Amino acid sequence: MLEQTAPQLSTVPKLSPAPKKWSRVILVSVSPQVDGGAYPAKSAIGDEVEVVGAFIVDGHEILAAELLYRYEDGEEHSTRMALRYNDEYVGRFTVTQLGTYYYRVRAWLDRFATWQDQFRRRVQGGENEYELRSELLEGANLLRTYAANAKGQDREAIEGFIQAFESGNVDAGLDETIARLARTYDPREQAVESKLLSIEVDPVLARFSAWYEFFPRSAGESRPGEPPRHATLDEAAERLPRIKDLGFDIVYLPPIHPIGTTFRKGKDNAPVAELGEPGSPWAIGGDLGNGQRGGHKSVHPDLGGIEAFDRFVARAEQLGLKVALDIAFQTSPDHPYVYEHPEWFRHRPDGSIRYAENPPKKYQDVYPFDFESKAWKSLWNELRSVFTFWIEHGVRIFRVDNPHTKPFAFWEWCIRTLRAEYPDLIFLAEAFTRPKTMYHLAKIGFTQSYTYFTWRNTKQELEEYGKEVFLSGVADFFRPNFWPNTPDILHEYLVNGGRPAHIIRYVLAATMSSVYGIYGPPYEHVDNNQHPLREEYANNEKYEIRNWNWNDPRSLQPVIKRVNRIRHENPALQFLRNIRFHTIDNPNLLAYSKQKGDNLILVVVNLDPHHIQSGWLHLPLDELGIPDTQGYDVHDLLGGERYTWHGRDNFVQLDPHILPAHIFRISAEWVRQPASDT
Repeated sequence: MLEQTAPQLSTVPKLSPAPKKWSRVILVSVSPQVDGGAYPAKSAIGDEVEVVGAFIVDGHEILAAELLYRYEDGEEHSTRMALRYNDEYVGRFTVTQLGTYYYRVRAWLDRFATWQDQFRRRVQGGENEYELRSELLEGANLLRTYAANAKGQDREAIEGFIQAFESGNVDAGLDETIARLARTYDPREQAVESKLLSIEVDPVLARFSAWYEFFPRSAGESRPGEPPRHATLDEAAERLPRIKDLGFDIVYLPPIHPIGTTFRKGKDNAPVAELGEPGSPWAIGGDLGNGQRGGHKSVHPDLGGIEAFDRFVARAEQLGLKVALDIAFQTSPDHPYVYEHPEWFRHRPDGSIRYAENPPKKYQDVYPFDFESKAWKSLWNELRSVFTFWIEHGVRIFRVDNPHTKPFAFWEWCIRTLRAEYPDLIFLAEAFTRPKTMYHLAKIGFTQSYTYFTWRNTKQELEEYGKEVFLSGVADFFRPNFWPNTPDILHEYLVNGGRPAHIIRYVLAATMSSVYGIYGPPYEHVDNNQHPLREEYANNEKYEIRNWNWNDPRSLQPVIKRVNRIRHENPALQFLRNIRFHTIDNPNLLAYSKQKGDNLILVVVNLDPHHIQSGWLHLPLDELGIPDTQGYDVHDLLGGERYTWHGRDNFVQLDPHILPAHIFRISAEWVRQPASDT
């Protein structure tokens, strides 16, 4: 017979002691909040920041919530948060200084508001005098805790209400004065609050701006029968009044530095340059003359040197334009860094410096930096000093070439330390890469970013992408800068659609986003001559000098000028997060509105550059604040026509060979209850 062992009793876990402090109020969420507060949200000078806190409580008690905020190390301010819906409380504050604001939200049981609400319902329900007197005595006991926090006349007022409650004064129990005093001196029982969150405040141009890119070496006058010649920055400055007249805010220059001759690329990226070909401005570093080499802190001698650049910036500032400069952290083999600091580059086993390549493609004219070299600290400090050099020469806006191919840690450190010293800086990330990478660059400091807009051409693509970058949490930190073209990109849509397609994409870029840019001269002139092997321009200015007819009456300049004027005259088009897409029963027609206060802009675009398209537009009049009892006036700011529409359904038709878009302004007299701005 087998011996049986007694079963082992399971170990009973010890009960954790009851918490010493707890609350019935639960903080569910707070926004804006980027990665749990690891990074700041973004705003611009003058913006009203909307903060939403979600709080819940068991039972039916009323909660009180407040928003507390301050600028950097300044005094903290508080404002009451209003219950919106679904347990969400909303508070707002306006940012007026560059730098960082900090904010948090707090909520607690509002016992007096709960008592007064229930008392009011008892009175309205016709409860007898005995029951009401009993409730008033309970209210008086509650007020004693508030009186303990008050002083002077306020304390005397609360004590007066206590006496009124004890005497059975029903009207006193409903009085708004005691409700206000109770809110002021509430002991905030069981208060809960969020962690401290931050929001970074940028210049207005970070939120609302139009960029114009051109190559200053191509700024000369076109002379029939003569080859294009290399222009100077002084000649390029002569183009600035026209760019300002077109309505642009920022003029952006590709690299202006000396260009290497070793392995210089020729026309259309030919492996070998012919005699006299200027090379790519992104092959940075070369001869300055007199046996001197120049790099990232030099200006190409044929552009006129640093003195000409200073004159260019001064002329731009005089006109009200800002200059943006391209920063590309790479070198040609002729850069002084190659000779003075070979330790900043990767080397092959034979000791030669490793050039850039994306096998099987080879870029012998460009050397990438080694950010992980043993001398990385000196390299990082030197690259940061490139920014400070140009800042001292009047540049506050930088377009950064391929930042996703350099360490995130470098950018986070570099931008943070630069902005601590120069809070008005703007950084545009040229990062056509995976979304999470683009978004992380924005989180760690980049002010704006290039986007996938160029490749979003159908109605479905545009609506889905618009909702992603404007209407989701991404918009808390990511500012999409819409470019329909760049020196690197000429999309098939522009190639095949010609002039109508250029107008379509321009209107979309300039009205969907409040920040956009164009690579100007070829766009104005509807240059749709694409390279046979690549999605870019043939006869590309990256590799050769081109001269343009700067005042060609056949160009798109009149349309560009009108659209930019519309943007500047209508606040609705100056914000990113206020877009709303609308139903229109034609897949080739896209409709959306943007609203700021009583300024309501409605855009309808024919996405088909070849054919007339028409359809019925359906507007949610109640959401837009338009009464549905009578007609309302719409004025096409682009074409000039005026219409009177009736009801929510109206017919639109667009001929792309006349104008492929409407930019309607709905008369303010009809917009009586504008939707909430965000």
